[in-house]
Amino acid sequence: MIRLSRERARQIAVRAQLLDGRSTDLVAVAERLTHLQVDPTNAVAPSVDLVLWSRMGDAYWPGAADDALTDRMFFQLIGTLRPMSHLPLYLEEMAAWPPEPGRGQRWLEANDAFRRDVLDHLSREAPLLSREIPDTAAVPWESSGWTGARNVTMMLELLDVRGQVAIVGREGRERLWDLASRVYPKVTPVPLEPSRDERRRLRMRSLGISRPRVPAFSAGDPWYVEPLGLPAVVDGVDGEWVVDPAALDEDFVGRTALLSPFDRLVHNRERMVDLFGFDYILEMFKPAALRRWGYFALPVLHGDRLVGKVDARADRRAGVLRVNALHTDVPFDGALTDAVNHELEALAAWLKLTPR
Repeated sequence: MIRLSRERARQIAVRAQLLDGRSTDLVAVAERLTHLQVDPTNAVAPSVDLVLWSRMGDAYWPGAADDALTDRMFFQLIGTLRPMSHLPLYLEEMAAWPPEPGRGQRWLEANDAFRRDVLDHLSREAPLLSREIPDTAAVPWESSGWTGARNVTMMLELLDVRGQVAIVGREGRERLWDLASRVYPKVTPVPLEPSRDERRRLRMRSLGISRPRVPAFSAGDPWYVEPLGLPAVVDGVDGEWVVDPAALDEDFVGRTALLSPFDRLVHNRERMVDLFGFDYILEMFKPAALRRWGYFALPVLHGDRLVGKVDARADRRAGVLRVNALHTDVPFDGALTDAVNHELEALAAWLKLTPR
């Protein structure tokens, strides 16, 4: 059983996410993080871009992740960009989807002619936007959410999970689709169980420290997965943990960074509270009068601590990055204030905006 101080546990988590220094290789960063969550919110910059800028600085330019998707360095799966080098770890899972019969499988079976129509259109005319593909569904997709009756979109997303179609780029915010056989390289799939074990190991490496069971985020995975690590306890924190053995002897040199609200360091709210004692939630879905920190407040990392939130918005029409408020969780001395201001100036310059 590994025993860790809370400070050391935080350092391991920060370093595992490549937030203790600057990286310069886009693909290497994606391979370490395992996936980059795609979200259309662009209050400051798209989350994918913010996540990569936090780690790469000016070595990353806005939109480079989309370019990497177009250039087949990345593939997109269930709302995430993943390095193409990891594709062999998912192909068997995709081919076996769904792991058990469910709503999606029943809908596909009821719309088999529609499925064939979609694949035929892509075969003849791809790449295509979803709105360019006729809706010939016999049974509409029923949902109380945004996917209700969006039959073409749902068919494409289900076929994406099955590895039959793939996203090849974007026009604005819309996805361009093609047949996976024309997009994915010809690689040998890793068998199912070894691929799951390797994904568990990669997840452990990307987190550094984790609870023994964490929510899954991969095609075909069960609801929870178990990262492969050594059992550990963290002083002052109840419960069991697992830690990446390779992270135990790594040095730590902290820095100041502005994070996306979707950053993996803060994405698991329970772990964030347990290790960092940080009070934070994304408030974009709350009414404005109920927000404490702002529509898209950026968590502030300083060393191994999360020390505040920046309420900022990119006003591209006016050419400025508006900093509405800095909410502090710890007392800011002059050095910390200067470090945060430096990051805000760097963010504005990266966006080609003026901080205000």
